[in-house]
Amino acid sequence: MKHKIAAQLYTVRDLLTDDFPGVLKELKEMGYAGVQISGMFGHDPKEIAALMRELELGAAGMHVDMHSLQHDLPNLLEQADMFGTKDLILPYLGEEERTVEHYIFVKEELNKIARKVQADGYRISYHNHDFEFETEIDGVNALEYLLEPTEDNLLLAELDVYWVKKGGKEIVSFLEPYANRMPIIHLKDMAKNEQKSFAEVGTGSIDFEPILRWGEANGIEWYAVEQDECPGNPLDSLRVSINNLHRVIDEMK
Repeated sequence: MKHKIAAQLYTVRDLLTDDFPGVLKELKEMGYAGVQISGMFGHDPKEIAALMRELELGAAGMHVDMHSLQHDLPNLLEQADMFGTKDLILPYLGEEERTVEHYIFVKEELNKIARKVQADGYRISYHNHDFEFETEIDGVNALEYLLEPTEDNLLLAELDVYWVKKGGKEIVSFLEPYANRMPIIHLKDMAKNEQKSFAEVGTGSIDFEPILRWGEANGIEWYAVEQDECPGNPLDSLRVSINNLHRVIDEMK
């Protein structure tokens, strides 16, 4: 299972402009098997992809925006090939986009794109926050509407366990409908404070063992560690997270 743990590079976004290669090398030294791409921060993707191959770091998908999916798909697919991934994930919707009409549009548009690329093995996923739980469509919340596990819905899940909990859901129960429809899951902990702050994995209120067990039984290919905000150097936070995850995995054997 350790070979499936990746670091979401959004966590270290403030460090990547100055030293993308140095960050990748440090993540590899920590024990991360891969990274999830969230932009190039001014660097040449060919150089970053070559370094990842040299370091034997896999790519746990790419977070990409809707405009690029709609209008720059060939270049996105070329970059995905460069990084050796088949997963393109829409990571966020702006406040003005969180309407019933726009969720319906997003589902239709992402399915259209998914149908276009599925023959070549590419997959389109949606990454949640907690705001999707605030909108109801056809008797379910917007997230359940987007990710409806039916044959004709090609949109896959990239659920974030922190945001599922923040949305008031029991995590493993909420994951159940997306068995074998979620290649990548986001691992993020919730601090045991009133603010429910972001926390290093294994230091907060989320029990990760049942999540990992569920993932191994239900098709998870990558566990992407993310921490949106860190109290200090984000690399220190990522180190704490992977050390704790490795400990949990060792205790599961």
